[in-house]
This record gives sequence, C-alpha cells and structure tokens, in this order.
Amino acid sequence: MLFEGVDLLDVTGPPEVFSLALRETEEAAGYRVLLAAETLDPVTTGAGVRILPDITFAQAAAGTIDTLLVPGAVELDEERRAHPLVDPDLVEWVRVLAERTHRITSVCVGAHLLAAAGLLDGKRATTHWSTAQQLAADHPAVQVDADPIFIREGNVWTGAGISACLDLSLALIADDLGEAVALRVARQLVMYLKRPSGQSQFSVPLEQVSTTRRIEDLRHHILRHIDEPLTVVDLAAYAHVSDRHLTRLFKTELGTTPHAYIESVRVEKARHELESSDATLERVATLCGFGTTDTLVRAFRRRLNTTPTEYRRRFRVPQVP
Repeated sequence: MLFEGVDLLDVTGPPEVFSLALRETEEAAGYRVLLAAETLDPVTTGAGVRILPDITFAQAAAGTIDTLLVPGAVELDEERRAHPLVDPDLVEWVRVLAERTHRITSVCVGAHLLAAAGLLDGKRATTHWSTAQQLAADHPAVQVDADPIFIREGNVWTGAGISACLDLSLALIADDLGEAVALRVARQLVMYLKRPSGQSQFSVPLEQVSTTRRIEDLRHHILRHIDEPLTVVDLAAYAHVSDRHLTRLFKTELGTTPHAYIESVRVEKARHELESSDATLERVATLCGFGTTDTLVRAFRRRLNTTPTEYRRRFRVPQVP
C-alpha cells in the first residue's frame, strides 16, 4: 500500500528481497509485487522520493490478494516529536483490502494502521520500539511486544522498525519456499544471518551509548577480553580510577553496574554462539567468560527467562551449504 509520506524503505525493502528469491528457485516466479494507492498519481515518500502506483485500492479490492503489505509513516508535531500517521480513509482501505487477503503484514509503524482497522485485536503484535507504548495505549485489545523483530499470529504478521522489513520478508519467503531458500536469499543480501522472530530489536553493545571516551574505551576493552575474568578491580586499574569511581561512571553513563553490564555483553555473545555454532554449552561458557555452564544457565534465566538449551532449540540457524 502506498500513501503520502510513507517510509521509503518500508516500500522498497520487501520487493527487493522477493526479487532476490528468483536467483534461488524458479518457484519464486510466483511473486508479483503491485504497488497500490488511492489514485494512480505519483506518491511522495517521507524521504522525498516519488513512486508510481501500479493499481488503485479500488482495483485491488476487486480481486484477491495473497499478501497485503502495509507500510508505515510518521508525522511530526509542533515539538518535532514523531507520531504514527493513521489516516481514517487509509484505515478503511486497510480493512476492505484485508477482507480480500490471504496473509496480512505490516512493516514498522504500519502496525498502527492494522490496529486501527481492528485486525490486531486479541493478537500479539510488534512495531517500532519508539511507538510501541503509544500502540498499546491506543489499542488495549492488542498485546504489544516491542522486543521481537517480527511476530506471526495466524495469518497476521507484524514487523519491527526500519530494516526489520528485510527480516520479515525473509520469514515470508521461508513460509512460502522453505528455510533453505530464505537463508540463501539472506546471503545474497549480505545479511549476517536470518534472524529468528524472537530475537530482540537491540543487541546489548549497541543499545547502550556512553558520552565519555573513558567509558567507550572500557566497553571496547570488555568486548575484546570478554572471555577473561574482568573484575571491577581489573577494570578500575585499566581505566586508572578507583573501584568506587568506576562504579559511579558506569551508573552515570550506562545506567547499570560494571558487573551487570559485563553479564549483559556475555549473554549477547552467548546468544550469537548458540544461534550460529554447534559449540557445547561448556565451550560457550568458556568463550563468553562465564566459566561454568551453571553460571551461563543462571545468567540466561535472569536475562532472557529461558535456558541456553531451549534458546538454541528455538533459534539455531542452520548453516548454508
């Protein structure tokens, strides 16, 4: 669906992924992407790029649709705060087209349009993390989860923010053509891996941002030496500060303690190892600085409310031959 101010990547990202499937299987010839808008006039995206629709909403409603992809858009208020664009006429078209659709999907803040159309009531859904609270407040019947990069509830799929449209598109390909094809397409996209739906929109090293060079240096030091003990005493000595001052720096800059930050980084590294390798739990514990599998298990329960074994069972990504 196209409309004025729509996010450009939400529109162009999925078709690019679908087109790459042509390189991997002849079955992908079944994908035919059509851009629909209220009229056939050019639509100006939020990035200022103009796009030509292929058909109108009315023409689309006259037939059947395999997959309806609803992108999002934001508008700024007087204080330049971003809010999802939810136009009543557009919501009505979403509702009409959904009745003709086998599979309904939203990208980023497009979930607000699905929710306004009543398509997410009683369902679990995700959206861009920055608007998740608003989605939950505006639509109490929707079970909003801001963490996953996409969620599937029956024939309704919702995707998280911006580049997660690529992950959602890969998941749709996997649903249609199988995991092996989706992984080969991911390699064509030069994506590190096809992230499972349960993965967080954030990774620990990227989520927390510091403003001082000293803390940044410490964070990089921790990443380089994550398999080592990394005590507060050692870190304080490396930073040439007292133990107490180091703790104050972490609390002020990162909002956490040195111990908690180190554990979060270790869990993040362990997640990657469990997703992408067949290393034993003992090996993962050693590589990530946990020392023992018991410590690894306790950290996973504390941080992710699951065990390393269960996490691997759910999110292990097969290696592409």
